[in-house]
Amino acid sequence: MSVENAENTGNAENTGTADDTLRTMAADDVTAYPIAPGYRVNVRSGPGTKYPIVRTLTLGAWVQIYCQTPGEWISGPYGTTNIWDNISPGQFVSDAYVKTGTDGYVARRCG
Repeated sequence: MSVENAENTGNAENTGTADDTLRTMAADDVTAYPIAPGYRVNVRSGPGTKYPIVRTLTLGAWVQIYCQTPGEWISGPYGTTNIWDNISPGQFVSDAYVKTGTDGYVARRCG
């Protein structure tokens, strides 16, 4: 089991609503989910820590999940999972750092 390289600063600002309500984006009807408070999460080019980091999400970030795929097992603030969320073409984050409200899939499988 591996832990994704993310930083917990302990003083995050949440850019979402007070109750962390999920956001639905009208343009393409994709739901946005908050990243765990206090974490700057690495975005990788594939579903695992062996893939290169393409960017790092800022504190209080929300992400749209276009599809999900199984990959490396990761432990984070929302449990241990092998689900990776595709947030943009060629960009993945571990679902262990995304507050989806479930341990399972919330989007179609990639591929």
